[in-house]
Amino acid sequence: MAVKTIWTITHSCGHQADRDLADRPADRRAGFAQWLTRQECTTCWRAAWNESEQDRAAWLAAKREQEQAEAEAWSKQYRMPPLEGSKRAISWGVCCRHQIMTAAYAALVLEGDTGEAHWERVEEAARTVSRAGWWIDQRSSEPEDLAELLQAATDSDRSTENPYL
Repeated sequence: MAVKTIWTITHSCGHQADRDLADRPADRRAGFAQWLTRQECTTCWRAAWNESEQDRAAWLAAKREQEQAEAEAWSKQYRMPPLEGSKRAISWGVCCRHQIMTAAYAALVLEGDTGEAHWERVEEAARTVSRAGWWIDQRSSEPEDLAELLQAATDSDRSTENPYL
């Protein structure tokens, strides 16, 4: 008598299904069938996965909204000017600027030997860079490089007082 190939599996979710295990070696079918009893059926697994995917998407959206609110509050508190660019770039640029500036302050002033007077000059230079894309491009930079990067910013990265130029 041959080892059976069709196994009736009662999944952990309570659903039953007949599974053809003929593609497995005969000596491994029983072990695999036992493992399947500890798993949800395909339908329940997909439903749970889709729910968790929606939960992750909602969590991520809430996290991004919170980060955006924090970045905008920080910008207002430290009198950072509005950024220029597309709506999406501005939103992302505000968050990047916040992350770059707070990381640089922590590394240079709080943990390093940069004084408050020098930091104020860095902040003033940062206020002149208004192109959102510049801040996005610098998002992976090292905090120690911020002053040099701000000096390297071109006129196209900076706002001008005269809107007709």
